[in-house]
Amino acid sequence: MVTNEALSEYLDTSDDWIRTRTGIRERHIVGPGISTGDLAVEAGSRALKSAGGEAVDLVILATTTPDHPCPATAPDVAHRLGLVDVPAWDLSAVCSGFLYGLSAAAGFIATGTAERVLLIGADAFSTILAPNDRNTRAVFGDGAGAVVLRAGDPDEPGALGPVTLGSDGSLRELITVPDGGSRRPAAAHEPTSGSEGGRYFTMQGRSVFRHAVSRMTQSSAEVMQRAGWSPEDVDCFVAHQANARILSAVAERLRVPAERCAVHLDRAGNTAAASIPLALADAASGGLLRPGHRTLLAAFGGGATWGAAALVWPDVRPETT
Repeated sequence: MVTNEALSEYLDTSDDWIRTRTGIRERHIVGPGISTGDLAVEAGSRALKSAGGEAVDLVILATTTPDHPCPATAPDVAHRLGLVDVPAWDLSAVCSGFLYGLSAAAGFIATGTAERVLLIGADAFSTILAPNDRNTRAVFGDGAGAVVLRAGDPDEPGALGPVTLGSDGSLRELITVPDGGSRRPAAAHEPTSGSEGGRYFTMQGRSVFRHAVSRMTQSSAEVMQRAGWSPEDVDCFVAHQANARILSAVAERLRVPAERCAVHLDRAGNTAAASIPLALADAASGGLLRPGHRTLLAAFGGGATWGAAALVWPDVRPETT
């Protein structure tokens, strides 16, 4: 666990500067030798336990920080969880990854391809941040969260309701790691593109704020309309935990009261694809989110990607840290 005070010991920042701009007071960082796959295994194990320990027949891992460029991390996670011969694959939509995965999992179930799906959102973002960049080091944390989805009836608590997803590739430079892919390979014996910074995550904060608020508001409003929900009908709003100002701005535009909004980023930072499942687990274990609650999810991430979804929260017992 890394507090704002600890960051201020080696970065040009302070607890007040970070809290005022982000709402974050601490975040969790992986130790040496710990990978995204390790986090995913732990979260997946807890989700399986929460779901009664029954086996699943599909694993989706939403992540931007896989253990290796090749192969995908999901098959190894499935193997380590004792899930034999099940299909498993990585999904890359950055901070929207969990919502993209949620929709994909529901599609596999709807078509009969799978009966039960383990969906994991996991990221070790600290591994791609520049060591001395206070703007990213202050914001991001590492973590993993997971859910198990099963086939059921549309009117059953827990059934996924309307979902909307979108992307705009013209905004790809807003959130990016420039080097390391086939467009700009970063071989070990070569300097990175122009500077060492090319291999690290970069973000255009002001533009991200504007687009995140706009897109999450738009997609959430569309989902609410399709679900037939008014702002008063939303019992719990669980948005991607990017920044306290973004959360407040979106909730205000949707007219959802602040006391109905899940806030987990103050203790975890922005955990990317893990953000929404971690916030769900925290809200459920803390009593903010209860069985029968009409729940609205929303996210915005690199790509740019975004989405929203509606569901009624089921009677489950989250396995949390």
